[in-house]
Amino acid sequence: MKNLDDREWLLTNGLGSFASGTVTDARTRTYHGWLVAALDPPSQRTLLLSHIEASLEVAGKVIALGTNYWGNNVIEPKGFQLLHHFKPEPLPTWMWQEDHWQLTRQIIMPHVGATPSESDTNRVLIQYCYKGKVPGILRLRFMIADRDFHHQQQADPNLQFSQLLGQQQVFLQALRPGWVGTPWRLRWTAGKYQHDPVWYWNYRLPEETNRGLSDREDLYSPGYLTIHLDPGSCITLEARVGFPNRTLPTLQDTDFADAIQLEQQRLAQTFNFESSTSSYLQQQLLRASDQFVVYRASIAGPTVIAGYHWFNDWGRDTLIALPGLALTTRRFDLAKGLLQTFGRYCRHGLIPNTFPDTSAEPSYNSIDAALLWIETLGLYLEATQDWDFLVEEYAVVQQIYKAFMAGTKFNIQVDAADGLVSWDAPSVALTWMDAIVRGQPVTPRRGKPVEINALWYSALCWASTWAQRLSQEDGFEQTRLLNQARRYQQQAEQVKDSMQKFWNPTNSYLYDTIEPDDRRNPQIRPNAVLALSFHHSAFPALQGRQILEVARAKLLTPYGLRSLAPEDVQYVGKCTGDVQQRDRAYHQGTVWSWLIGSFIRAWQRYTSQPVPFDWQPLLEHFHAQACIGSISEIFDGDAPHTPRGAIAQAWSVAEVIRHINSTAMSS
Repeated sequence: MKNLDDREWLLTNGLGSFASGTVTDARTRTYHGWLVAALDPPSQRTLLLSHIEASLEVAGKVIALGTNYWGNNVIEPKGFQLLHHFKPEPLPTWMWQEDHWQLTRQIIMPHVGATPSESDTNRVLIQYCYKGKVPGILRLRFMIADRDFHHQQQADPNLQFSQLLGQQQVFLQALRPGWVGTPWRLRWTAGKYQHDPVWYWNYRLPEETNRGLSDREDLYSPGYLTIHLDPGSCITLEARVGFPNRTLPTLQDTDFADAIQLEQQRLAQTFNFESSTSSYLQQQLLRASDQFVVYRASIAGPTVIAGYHWFNDWGRDTLIALPGLALTTRRFDLAKGLLQTFGRYCRHGLIPNTFPDTSAEPSYNSIDAALLWIETLGLYLEATQDWDFLVEEYAVVQQIYKAFMAGTKFNIQVDAADGLVSWDAPSVALTWMDAIVRGQPVTPRRGKPVEINALWYSALCWASTWAQRLSQEDGFEQTRLLNQARRYQQQAEQVKDSMQKFWNPTNSYLYDTIEPDDRRNPQIRPNAVLALSFHHSAFPALQGRQILEVARAKLLTPYGLRSLAPEDVQYVGKCTGDVQQRDRAYHQGTVWSWLIGSFIRAWQRYTSQPVPFDWQPLLEHFHAQACIGSISEIFDGDAPHTPRGAIAQAWSVAEVIRHINSTAMSS
């Protein structure tokens, strides 16, 4: 492997913590590191162990195995030139070799359970194994930090790292005047530690350069470890968050194999691998999906990370991803827990878009999350027949309905004249197209967005069905519920008729929004496809087929749907540049892979033809591009559709899983 390979790998632990880097071991992002610990799960993510610089001495020759980008544009050392291969499964594995020796390294991040105990912690295990004709000497220099994962560390005379050396371990903690950092430890199974504190200045992070962000980092090294290795021997290391604990058993080399076995057993039990007929591809996708499911301490329950590296958990993303992550995979308890949590936090008829990291109120800046909650509740009930859960959550359905009818935050309200949902608030973006630049939405979409009203129609249909069903349950007032069912059905019929206001006969497509002054926005966007994809659809077959043909011609790519047709004057074909440039391109032509699920569902509903989508490019991306074993957030609208944004996105993976059994994919 003579060339620098900047593809990435990712490990997670169920708390929001992660380890990540590149195939050739060079750190290219602020977010790369071997222990990025979520200290207040899944938030307060903090880089502690950046990496370990390794060198191997064989027969008097010292070989540096690391690879670093430096601020002077030098790459040094060039360990990637000795990297024979990298394997991402069953866990990231590197093998460096020359004629007379071979060194492998593996990394695993043990998973923490769905209900963490005080003894559960953030940790990572690293194991080096040596093969050779003669003994070797391995030197491992620890490179550490204590900083928010969004920001780089800079050398500072006021920033110190205390060390307390123990038996085959060193305790570390960053210190500044008036501040103490996270206590953690490094420990090992063999070797001699040498206290040798030194700063390494001016690492360069090329991906941050490309994104127009700060791209320099200083790392601290407290010392190094020297290990004499006989052929066939291994050394295991662990980085672990927490104060010294005398009851902790001594680290053993077998702990690494035990951790692998426990993780394999956990995944097999979670997804029932052993008794299922799932293919290798399906198992890989299920493993990828599991990386997004985490525990949130502030709600003491499950949540879903929207994407790695930099996203937290968002309501809209979670509800879009939930069918693929939890219903298709038959993780029904997870689905129920997520729906319960969001329902419990319903305020003003709105479902949170983000949860706080403390006891503060969640953020409710979303018009679609509440309607997506009803849609997803319906899909859960269809899959499980858990009608007791409907009884439990029906009050939330009514709360959302009443708030939309009476009016709620952001001037969200049903228009009495046509029954459609409208909103009007300056300087906010309430739909999934939510990019804001300099305080103004890039795609404002105020008024009546088409997919919001499609969701509203589906919600009314669900509500009518549920009221009818509950009217037959003991303990419920039958007359009142039957009246509710009729009212919901009548409103659904009104909305269905009014949805024809979105039909644009000139384009044989749907207007994207009806603006507050009643102007129609004729831009060709994927929101029309979304409007066809919900469980209940308001559009007739002929219109549906026409809409899909336009979307096929103008929006469909090998990786998903464009967010805007290329001939539009506002189209931006590449999502590159600094933050503002990228935000301006984010929903102006950029491809979103999660939208392929909506396209497939709509196509299968409205046509009897095979889905016109070749899965191979997207699956090749999953297997071998960007983050190996996951799917990127976005891709350029222009060919070759370079992957951009977050390297692993929950709804991207979830929507592929949702359609894994389609004929097109199995072929």
